[in-house]
Amino acid sequence: MPVPLYLLSVAVFAMGTSEFMLAGLLPDIAADLGVTVGAAGTLTSAFAVGMVVGAPLMAALARTWPRRTSLLGFVLVFAAAHAVGATTTGFPVLFTTRLVAALANAGFLAVALTTAATLVAPDRKGRALTVLLSGTTLATIAGVPGGAVLGTLLDWRATFWAVAVLCLPAALGILRGVPAQAVKREATGGPHLRSELAQLRRPRLLLVMLLGALVNAATFGAFTFLAPVVTDTAGLDTLWISVALALFGAGSFAGVTVAGRLSDRRPGLVVAAGGPLLLAGWPALALLAHQPAALLTLVFVLGALSFALGSTLITRVLYEAVDAPTMAGSYATSALNIGAATGPLLAATTLTTPAGPQGPLWTSALLVLVALLIALPFRAVAAPAPAPTLAGGEEAVR
Repeated sequence: MPVPLYLLSVAVFAMGTSEFMLAGLLPDIAADLGVTVGAAGTLTSAFAVGMVVGAPLMAALARTWPRRTSLLGFVLVFAAAHAVGATTTGFPVLFTTRLVAALANAGFLAVALTTAATLVAPDRKGRALTVLLSGTTLATIAGVPGGAVLGTLLDWRATFWAVAVLCLPAALGILRGVPAQAVKREATGGPHLRSELAQLRRPRLLLVMLLGALVNAATFGAFTFLAPVVTDTAGLDTLWISVALALFGAGSFAGVTVAGRLSDRRPGLVVAAGGPLLLAGWPALALLAHQPAALLTLVFVLGALSFALGSTLITRVLYEAVDAPTMAGSYATSALNIGAATGPLLAATTLTTPAGPQGPLWTSALLVLVALLIALPFRAVAAPAPAPTLAGGEEAVR
């Protein structure tokens, strides 16, 4: 894989750490800025909304810029937002910085996904996406627990400063490693923005976006509320929360690594094998969560299955949006973050039901079931439709 891909993954690591780190910092932020924990929780919503809205908006804004310029600009804005957030004494300012950071994150990821696809051969997009998303999975393994420890030892502001500083080597890597060529402009034969947006009317593209969003909603619905399962259901000490989160992150890294070798040529195999296993896995975790050994084992396995299936579906978005070369990354980013935003909201409604802490796990199972039920009949309808082909002549969606 090209070196620039690994440089981009460093920035994705910093951004992934920022996206997930607030879960352990909200009480301190609320106490420091004089707001309720519920109000502090809106920082997470602001980031999610910024990611969903920002992906297509920022991609459209930057579609004719040189990719290196776009990526560098987004990283620097992201770093500056965290520096301002680390120094503010007012909650409205912090809220604004989270929204700005999310817009920068969304823009970066949209352009990075598109860039990653152009740095490799046309039939290796899945491998490229694996390298890029490894930054996110490593953030769940090391970045988020590390941020929690830093916030405990110092304060929440130190974690914000750490993310800002981490962006600097990423910016240097982008400046030195990412090609400076510009994206084709409409005047020189590149596709018109309207033409790229029209791709969203293609049923096959909408299908893989919907499936990717559903699987990601299941993933983050359970991941967000894993802590009460560890402490309340399994009866483990709070220290084990970090262990469980790290195991989920390690599983996700393994999942995207394995799927990256299959998602280009054998996406159907990943979906056919991973989908039913994931559907069985979430209820198994809900039923066995009171047994610590089973809990920790299943957390790793479900992290692997969730990210293997999710990354494969997001790779299919890039293939299906081949005629939207500057916007394809934003479609993939939007699918990811619509899931990340709606999954926890749906899962939260089950916490006060008789299911208790296991409620989000059952919600995740239901979301996976919906994804599989949608995929099965649609596969038969969409099979005859023309689709981009991969090396070896396989259809882009099987």
